[in-house]
Amino acid sequence: MADNGIVALEIESTAGSYVTLWAPGWVAGGEQWQAFLGDDSGVFGFPSSAALLAWLRDNGRGAHDLSDHPRWSAFLEHAERKVTPRASGKISFIDLPDKLAGRPSFENTKAVAAAFDVLRSLGAVCGIDKVNRWFRSYSVLANVARGADHYSGDNGLSEWSSVGHAVLGNWPELLDAVDEQFVTPEVPEDAVTRAQSDIEDAEKAKKEAAEKAATAAAEDRAQADEAEKAAGATDTTDADPYDSSAWAAAGIDPVRITVDGSTVYTLRCYVGDRQPVFLGTNGEIHTFPSARSLVRWMIDAKDHDLAQFGTWDDLVSLANAGELEVEVHPSNVYGFTGLREDIAKGVDAVDTDQLGRAYELLADAADWAKDDGVNQVLLAYPRLQDYIAYMLGSPSAATPTAPFDEEANGWTELENNLTRRFTKF
Repeated sequence: MADNGIVALEIESTAGSYVTLWAPGWVAGGEQWQAFLGDDSGVFGFPSSAALLAWLRDNGRGAHDLSDHPRWSAFLEHAERKVTPRASGKISFIDLPDKLAGRPSFENTKAVAAAFDVLRSLGAVCGIDKVNRWFRSYSVLANVARGADHYSGDNGLSEWSSVGHAVLGNWPELLDAVDEQFVTPEVPEDAVTRAQSDIEDAEKAKKEAAEKAATAAAEDRAQADEAEKAAGATDTTDADPYDSSAWAAAGIDPVRITVDGSTVYTLRCYVGDRQPVFLGTNGEIHTFPSARSLVRWMIDAKDHDLAQFGTWDDLVSLANAGELEVEVHPSNVYGFTGLREDIAKGVDAVDTDQLGRAYELLADAADWAKDDGVNQVLLAYPRLQDYIAYMLGSPSAATPTAPFDEEANGWTELENNLTRRFTKF
């Protein structure tokens, strides 16, 4: 789940299923906030996405716990596209004990971690003492967020069992406390019917747009292949082996990123006029500590932005068959290590190729997430903006001069903003 923005949730508990909205976290006045759609009466839980949308249209701009969120007005625009929970937003507290009874697979650990995130937030936002005490009492619960790899060691299964025991003895009582927090506002039936129709139209438009994007990507790849064939018709000695890989055929590329000595892997493709699309959703990039863990995760992964492309299934089929090896082309290797220190030293210390490629990744991530994070940092650190422009050969206001503290601090913030998007780092 994203660590910013507003997420549609479907929460299944003992009292039934509720559709609501959740803001996992935002900063206001220098403080960290989180909230659910609701007010002093409780968390608003609706029987369907259509009922939620109908309520938002009549009451969304009124007083409630999300009205102060910086993205609330933007969320209300075309809300019919946003109120249907994605697969990652479907949280079943009922199924969680069964997940823990199974092995700590990627699917099970992901489901448990997501449920714990929502439960922990409900406890904090609603002041549920039983939930808050439970998380404080069992430190082992926090490790679930580390994913399946955390349980692959010698003591992994034992620790996973400890999580199960912590749930088994407390779960009914915890869910009773959660159920008490939900209230269901009344919504006119005719408004729900109209909202359902609008949601279906939005889903149809989204599907058509995805198919169009996939077609355009395939056409771009075919044209590029034809151009390469024509250019290499008389000389094949410089052929790039990557061009014959499954990744090249799919038009989706593995990416390796190194920051502060840590290396993660993810995937990215370009569509249309080089519009980047990363493996992830809602501005969060799915990253993995090893190429092998990335391939294992792909087998069951469905809820992400690359799943819209027809060639994704080709890669998953190869992964299922054990025939997919991660090959990272040199053009998709990004290293940030040492850059902030070099920037602080001066222009002569910086590798302009390293800086340019790192800035390319920063810009791609911001473009895909559709936020203004990079520009906001550059506005806050104008000397950094001039520094990057000068180093990369773009028009700049002046030649950078020492000291370079502002430039280094601004670049550090750019790096931190990027790593905050990563699911693992």
